[in-house]
Amino acid sequence: MRLLCLLPSLLLAPFTAIAAPAIVPGVDFTHNDWTLACDNTRTCRAAGYQNEEMPDSLPVSVLLTRLGGPDQPVTAELMLGQYEEITLPARLSLQIDGVDQGRVDYAGQEGTARFSPKQVAALLTALSGQGRIVFTGNEGTQWTLSGRGASAVLLKMDEFQGRLGTPGALMRKGKRAESSVLPALPVPVVVLGTLPAPRPSDAALGSSAALRAALVAATPAEDCDGIQPDQTVVLDDPAPPLNVRRLSADKLLVSTVCWRGAYNEGSGYWVVNDRAPYAPTLVTNLGNDDDGRSISGAHKGRGLGDCWSMNGWGWDGRRFVATAVSTSGMCRLVAAGGAWDLPTLVTHVKE
Repeated sequence: MRLLCLLPSLLLAPFTAIAAPAIVPGVDFTHNDWTLACDNTRTCRAAGYQNEEMPDSLPVSVLLTRLGGPDQPVTAELMLGQYEEITLPARLSLQIDGVDQGRVDYAGQEGTARFSPKQVAALLTALSGQGRIVFTGNEGTQWTLSGRGASAVLLKMDEFQGRLGTPGALMRKGKRAESSVLPALPVPVVVLGTLPAPRPSDAALGSSAALRAALVAATPAEDCDGIQPDQTVVLDDPAPPLNVRRLSADKLLVSTVCWRGAYNEGSGYWVVNDRAPYAPTLVTNLGNDDDGRSISGAHKGRGLGDCWSMNGWGWDGRRFVATAVSTSGMCRLVAAGGAWDLPTLVTHVKE
């Protein structure tokens, strides 16, 4: 399973086994108050937040985005904390080390803003050092962006995009030609297979003791409590049923609840032969929903629901491949559902 360092509570969930994905995700990295997600196209997104250890620090987040490839600029946007009821300012300005950097392009009703190229440059200079970054509303309320961890995150961004030692590097500039920066990669296309009509015998397999036994034999107990003989101890329910969908002339998709936590649950999904020997292959145990061709999963990082992780898989006619991996950022009470979309895997899924 990809390390969910942003969402530590998910580490309590069972390990996920994904069958040989054809597409390799990018990387994520977190240090102190900053986190980084770089996807498989070499686009990187770095999000910073308030320092929660500082008393009375108001929730705030800034997102830096940079596409892969030479000569790409950094863009920046902001979200003021709005998880709890708050009176948002009508105008917002940026100060760095007490020096006014002017008003930001601010949408008062949404509590979000974009920065001019000059303001982005000032932000990056402050983040690479020890600059104090403050956003001040027209009524005097202040939000302070933490710089703790920013230099490590920006260095990792440079490394992933192949910018170290170039004029465009954020942390370790040099004279290496900008043309040597790694190129951006295209968004992979996943074409979903066409599902055949179900057969009357498919649904009957949902109550097959032989199929359930095959799933148990092929799946480590810690990956799916729901199919174990003593699962009532964990799920406190009768054995959940097996759901069966036809994928092809000889393959089926079988699913059932695998685990439950305080505010999350996950279903296991297996590809099996439509008759014995069933030879199950586990796709994931983090699923929440499916339509036969696509499986999706979304899980809270904590009960407050201010941070999430999301995954997706698609049936390409032969197997399920990973189609999406992302989080909404750190658990910092910025917004319900999280402030941002920070993917490490992106694809274009075609029906």
